[in-house]
Amino acid sequence: MPDLDTSARSTASYDWSATALGDAARWPLPLRLASDLLLNSPVPTLLVWGTETITVFNEAYALLAGPGYGRVPGGSVPPVLPPPLAAAGKILDAAWRGEAGVVQDTSLTFRRLDGSQESRFDLRLTPVRDETGAVRGVQVALAPATAAPQEEDTGDGAMRILVVEDNVDSQYLVCEMLKAFGHEADGVAHPDDALALLARQRYDVLFSDVSLPGMSGVDLATRAIADDPSLRVIFASGYGDTLLRHLSFPYQSLQKPYEIDQLQDALTKVARRPGKGG
Repeated sequence: MPDLDTSARSTASYDWSATALGDAARWPLPLRLASDLLLNSPVPTLLVWGTETITVFNEAYALLAGPGYGRVPGGSVPPVLPPPLAAAGKILDAAWRGEAGVVQDTSLTFRRLDGSQESRFDLRLTPVRDETGAVRGVQVALAPATAAPQEEDTGDGAMRILVVEDNVDSQYLVCEMLKAFGHEADGVAHPDDALALLARQRYDVLFSDVSLPGMSGVDLATRAIADDPSLRVIFASGYGDTLLRHLSFPYQSLQKPYEIDQLQDALTKVARRPGKGG
């Protein structure tokens, strides 16, 4: 199998004019963001867009499926349902209803020109929503199969995360990255909405921008921690850690712009802290 090209990829790297999706400049923002994340990912990934089942796939998936599947980047309706979509079954249906899901340790057979190849994967399905909250597509990432989870909570599993970011594009991107990591993520733009959600639902982590309308992220976290001392906190700031000094609770902070591995590191560190029981 050829080596994966390590150069950066995005929707701008390809000519989409002849595909079912048309000129990328006219795509809705959620489709562009999801496609950029997919095309630049080393993990084999498919994006199913719209009721027509238009698929976009990255180079890692093309190498796995073989030259008979098609050329990157896709953008067409496949004549035969791709193996990951066929294997996802009811989990795919649930993703179209807005529920992220995992199909663990499933066998996929790719019929390549050099013969069939069978491999085992964990399929991670993430709904892709538009600006109104409606599900417009589903992203399916293929991760190496893992053993069934132990009953004992090790503290480093999936977490429910509330993202508070008044820049809607940034909020969407952070939520999609968190979901791609296997976590649940909800996003709001205003601290008042965050406090209302925290009062109604259980969250493991508050991921907040420091600069917010009406109330700083620091004040928001202080109020949230007062109500739930086990809530874990990650701050994101473009102004350094000046406002974070002398806080009475533990936290992780990220300096904007931050890299994906820095986000993963912060998530790993907060996951090690004792969380909510029950």
